[in-house]
Amino acid sequence: MAQVASVASFGSSGQLTLGYNKLNSLWGIHLVRRTSRTLRSSSCRKFDYLKSLEIEEKINKIRWCQTANGARFLLSTNDKTIKLWKVSEKKLKNVSNLNVDPSVRHGNGNLVGSSPVQSPKGYAPPRSINGGAVRRTLPPISSDFVFPPGGIPSLHLPTVWSHETALVARCRRVYANAHAYHINSISNNSDCETYISADDLRINLWNLEVSDQSFNIVDIKPVNMEDLTEVITSAEFHPSHCNMLAYSSSKGTIRLIDMRQSALCDRHAKLFEEQEAPGSRSFFTEIIASISDIKFARGGRYILSRDYMTLKLWDVNMEAAPVATFKVHEYLRPKLCDLYENDSIFDKFECCLSGDGQRVATGSYSNLFRVFGAVPGSEEASTLEASKSPNRRLVQTPTKSGNRLFNVRGGDSPGSEINGGQYDFTSKLLHLAWHPVANVIACAASNSLYMYYA
Repeated sequence: MAQVASVASFGSSGQLTLGYNKLNSLWGIHLVRRTSRTLRSSSCRKFDYLKSLEIEEKINKIRWCQTANGARFLLSTNDKTIKLWKVSEKKLKNVSNLNVDPSVRHGNGNLVGSSPVQSPKGYAPPRSINGGAVRRTLPPISSDFVFPPGGIPSLHLPTVWSHETALVARCRRVYANAHAYHINSISNNSDCETYISADDLRINLWNLEVSDQSFNIVDIKPVNMEDLTEVITSAEFHPSHCNMLAYSSSKGTIRLIDMRQSALCDRHAKLFEEQEAPGSRSFFTEIIASISDIKFARGGRYILSRDYMTLKLWDVNMEAAPVATFKVHEYLRPKLCDLYENDSIFDKFECCLSGDGQRVATGSYSNLFRVFGAVPGSEEASTLEASKSPNRRLVQTPTKSGNRLFNVRGGDSPGSEINGGQYDFTSKLLHLAWHPVANVIACAASNSLYMYYA
């Protein structure tokens, strides 16, 4: 079965990583620069003996670490284990123009070396196919042998040259056995020394240098699990304030906490929650309100959240309501029963912001993704398909709102039926990332990576 991309992440300097899960195989990390290269497998198949469950082979999250020097480090996590990797470039060196015996050949008949010559002491020891020296008897040297003036012209030194650069990843640390539930988020701190990891009920604080100890800073597990009403869905450090972090819940709320208040941050500094409209509650209300991803804007002033139906942009100084709401899946509201039956309603779409904070993006079904203008008053909106022919014209049914997909605090929603009203719920674009500086967006759909530049 083909491997499927499970996460995409840009680093602060623009390096891009893709995480893959592959059934019945190892899962690995891919680094994309000019070309795509596999670094190495991140983990082998493992088993959770406490719960008698096999740990799924996939990468849940990848985050690049900010370092003071030029070294590149990244964190990757599956459901239970976090690993710190050092990524470096290594030049591959080859040796050519060897002085070897012309009678020694590979199995395909080619010479082992390119320039065989005879030395005063016989032929240089040839090397086997696997690189090991072949032991052979050297011919005897005459006792009256004299080097000719100027030496032997045909005798020369081998040449060492580099023609390719390979990316090498080494696992430096393993942070394990700290989460009883599946890890859904990791986030680096701006102090370049710590990071957080979050599962359904707890958030732990780690030091990058200490792999066998972490501190629990958020714990929402009730004494009686029957009283559990919400779970943690995503967590993110503030981009510049090392004491601030935000986490979202399945109830559609975002909590901003200050670690200076107490060791256990059981009280939030701010709560971002939009009140339900009267009479709008239904069986699906809590399901579609669950936030699947949150992202801080680069300056830390805004928080972007993604639930099943919408994108919401929050001002950290305004808790009552989002400053902008972008309706992404409003046209699927009549189909919620079908989406619940095929479990598509539980899909977790990621979101991202451009480096300048002027645009936001998120994925959808049929390998579509949508880009909205986040500047107040902007009506910019685009719907693109992640495919080899992205400029292919999408058939749309004319609607009252035309091509206007952008919406601030209500109003028209995207009601156009794309691709003739046919939706492919099996091909979904869940993972995408925006370059921190350039206007480049990377989309991971199935086992392919698509990059768009505007």
